[in-house]
Amino acid sequence: MMDADQVAKFFTRSDGSYLFARWNRPLAPVAFGVEDQTVRTLKGAIEAVCELAGWETAETDPELGSNFMFFFCREWDELLEVPNLDRMIEDLAVLVPRLKEAGANQYRTFRFDPDGGIKACFVFLRMDEIMQEIPADTICLGQAAQSILLWSDEAFLNSSPLALTGDNIAILKPEVAALIRVSYDPVMPMVASDPSHAMRLAARLQMASNEGAE
Repeated sequence: MMDADQVAKFFTRSDGSYLFARWNRPLAPVAFGVEDQTVRTLKGAIEAVCELAGWETAETDPELGSNFMFFFCREWDELLEVPNLDRMIEDLAVLVPRLKEAGANQYRTFRFDPDGGIKACFVFLRMDEIMQEIPADTICLGQAAQSILLWSDEAFLNSSPLALTGDNIAILKPEVAALIRVSYDPVMPMVASDPSHAMRLAARLQMASNEGAE
């Protein structure tokens, strides 16, 4: 079971600040640049992670239409050709060269409600040689897990949130799944910037572990 220091690492950013946020509304996903089968796989992964969190999905968001957008591409330059994307993503013309220079194959950015809860998430995936070798269900589950909370920018830098079963089926790592579950506990805050929040999460983890052992 993780202690408070281990929990804090998941939400402590590279600049040393602590920041936690969860969704403030049901997730209404949509995907561009992939076949219908992949869209179904993606929605299934999102529904599974939301069920774990005790959260909801929806067909549409009353304000935004879709608040969880996935863009699949072969090259980052393709994003510059997507109609009106520059209206949703500020400085898109600056972001694309930065992603190309970094050799990145994925990028996520969030939007927040006035109270700090997650309002929307945009996920960009460049299907390079590495990504093409990964099964679609693994990609979708990993992205859903990394988008259900505002994790630290270093949380999964060197370690995936997923593990493989003996049958090579991707699942959430137990500690990540448990952390998602307690983060959406109604008694926990939607937003937190004080590191003491990690102590509360660790206490909820311990409580859940004790209840499971009974």
